[in-house]
Amino acid sequence: MLWLEALSYVVTILGFPAAVFVIWREERLRRKNEMSELHRNLSEEYDNFLRLVMDNSDLLLLSQSSLPEPVSDEQRERTEVIFRMLVSLFEKAFIILYSDDMSGDAKRRWSSWEDDMIEWCQRQDFRQSLPGLLEGEDEKFTQYLLNLSDKHIR
Repeated sequence: MLWLEALSYVVTILGFPAAVFVIWREERLRRKNEMSELHRNLSEEYDNFLRLVMDNSDLLLLSQSSLPEPVSDEQRERTEVIFRMLVSLFEKAFIILYSDDMSGDAKRRWSSWEDDMIEWCQRQDFRQSLPGLLEGEDEKFTQYLLNLSDKHIR
């Protein structure tokens, strides 16, 4: 009987830390998988956005320069709507993925979004539209995108 009591102490002493470690590891893996899934969903949304841009190829949104004048009211409005959709997607990515103390995979994921933001901020028409597009958006995101835009003017 004494040996059963001793065995129960051993199980308690070794089992509890092992259980805590297993729970901690599982939680860490769950968070990592959750972040990967969020990034994958955001990437799918950006892919859908690029399809929309291709469907509106007359607006030349994938070129490095703005649409040459004269621009019709209908083209201007479609461009504005597409830019609004893009800013909304960037804001969503910022809120979900960005943090001041990123490292590893989180930093890699964010860098890909930042590259896309820089690419769009290099377009003059997008930069000119930013103040209006950012009205009412998250303050931290607004400041981040405006700073990014200022740093990467061609």
